[in-house]
Amino acid sequence: MIKVEWFYWLCGIIFLGVAALTAGDRSNPKRYGSAAFWALLGLSFGYGTFVVHKTAPAWPLGVGVLVMAALVGTRQLSRGTAGGPNDAQRKAGADRFGSLLFVPALVIPAVAVLFAAVLVKVRIGATPLLETGSETLIGLGVAAIVAVAVGLVMLRPTAADGGVLAPMREGRRLLEAIGWAAVLPQMLATLGQLFTAAGVGTAVGKVTNHVLPHGSLIGGVIVYCLGMALFTIIMGNAFAAFPIMTAAIGWPILIQQFHGNPAAVFAIGMLAGFCGTLCTPMAANFNLVPAALLEMRSKYGPIKAQIPTAIPLLLCNMALMYVFAFGVVG
Repeated sequence: MIKVEWFYWLCGIIFLGVAALTAGDRSNPKRYGSAAFWALLGLSFGYGTFVVHKTAPAWPLGVGVLVMAALVGTRQLSRGTAGGPNDAQRKAGADRFGSLLFVPALVIPAVAVLFAAVLVKVRIGATPLLETGSETLIGLGVAAIVAVAVGLVMLRPTAADGGVLAPMREGRRLLEAIGWAAVLPQMLATLGQLFTAAGVGTAVGKVTNHVLPHGSLIGGVIVYCLGMALFTIIMGNAFAAFPIMTAAIGWPILIQQFHGNPAAVFAIGMLAGFCGTLCTPMAANFNLVPAALLEMRSKYGPIKAQIPTAIPLLLCNMALMYVFAFGVVG
């Protein structure tokens, strides 16, 4: 059986490789702090296996997270200037390969679909080929490995580019450009689970019941959509905001009290949350990472450009939910 934890271990090895390369890069003014950050992240992927299997305590992971936060807070992360092709080399490569450069990227969805649609049904005796419940993640992991192999065969990086280690060097360059924001989605997903386990959704529901006029459908729609957007702005992830607002308003008020169509309510509610995604630096993978990769003068440039779209779109989602989820238009 192919297990998903193997790919977590591979992620950990990659981060440890990035840490080793960073520690040896003398052009990085804060190479040791940066290396420590990536090394702690890499070790957490391997150590987490023992925590999940309850063969090791979880508190070292918490200490590691605090140390990583301290490294970020004291500005110990930086980037080096060594390695990587220059602009002229990138342009020459683009002119040489043209649209074929998209082949490695297209390999990823193709292989992932193969796993999700075909290999998920394969069994060896009584044992499934892929770990049950993790087939999609396994497919994505294998797809990424295949895409790297295809890229190496196509591009044939020279020794000056790092040879077979070129993907590791380029990965390090991208991670250094992104910085601490690379791990923000993981942190926010964890925060969403903590909020849910702590009963934040229930608390928000109690407050809403005191404020929301009894029997007001339009009020419930507005509060649900606006709450999805605001919690997403705070947490940076609509998927983290969803269980909180659904437990507070979506299910008890819009579904049970007003008998809304669950599919329409929750689908449009997620779209309302995504309006918040457009407005927050906490959604680092959508807003801060592109600004870093494109080397924009303002790291908040994408947010400034998206807010004029996000606000009217949120209002449209409120109107769509009110009209289509409650039989106003049948």
